[in-house]
Amino acid sequence: MSLKAVRVIEIPDATGSAFDHGVFDAKSRRVFIAHTARSTIEVIDHDAGRHIATLPGFPGAAGAVSDDGEILVTNRGSASLAWLDASTLQTKAVLKTGPRPNGAAIVKSLSLGIAACIGDERHPPTLQAFHLNDGSGKTMNLPGRPRWCVTDAAAERLFLCIREPSLILVTSLPDLSPIAQWRLPSGGAHGLDIDHAAGRLYAACDDGALVEVDSRSGEVTNVWPIAGPPDVTFFNPATGLVHVAIGEPGLVETVDPRTGQGMQTTTGAGAHTTVLVPPDQLYVISPAHSGILVLSDT
Repeated sequence: MSLKAVRVIEIPDATGSAFDHGVFDAKSRRVFIAHTARSTIEVIDHDAGRHIATLPGFPGAAGAVSDDGEILVTNRGSASLAWLDASTLQTKAVLKTGPRPNGAAIVKSLSLGIAACIGDERHPPTLQAFHLNDGSGKTMNLPGRPRWCVTDAAAERLFLCIREPSLILVTSLPDLSPIAQWRLPSGGAHGLDIDHAAGRLYAACDDGALVEVDSRSGEVTNVWPIAGPPDVTFFNPATGLVHVAIGEPGLVETVDPRTGQGMQTTTGAGAHTTVLVPPDQLYVISPAHSGILVLSDT
């Protein structure tokens, strides 16, 4: 297995800046990146390999998720969730959330948007599910600070990393009924992704471990050491590899769950967020590269 640098895509005003979660939308063939420091969304045309738009008006943008041409952005600075059209780049709606929304998910078939909110001194951390068409929804309190979340293939369950106590919270969809809390053997559950075919979750933890969990039972099936506190985590179904971005010292830790083999690819200081573009590319958002370091995942 190997990750090889293939090109750099420049983003305006990116040098030394701060970014967070991004996503590839397969329908539009575009990549949407939360540019947290500038309160914008950066849009990349993947096939052309170039930056095509900077969308303003996303205060403290913390993350972006997609489903078949629909984009959700969590705006940590304005306690809101923005719903975008990936083709027109127009904002369809903005929904109020709890303070400091962080992790997010979207299910187009259910017209459902999800925001996991950190809260503040007056408001506890919460998980919220919205019907995007009318803004109605449900809220549940969380046992700790939320990180990232994913859904299962059938969009019947949501899995959410909680920092402390370090666990994966499981709820039903769309009603957010609690199902389980699966404690992890490493502190600070953070980045999360899922292998739908094998029924495995991959949770990267701040204490320096990548934890594999059975998505049906919650059983911990493997633990691998990683080089430092992680952030964005992606499972690539095309290669079977898990990629974990680590901002300091600036690398991507890659693990093959089938063999336990690991590899480190140097990126750049502060490059803590990535975007998987199936089947074979990983975008590393790197302020040191003034934008995106594109790696081939082969």
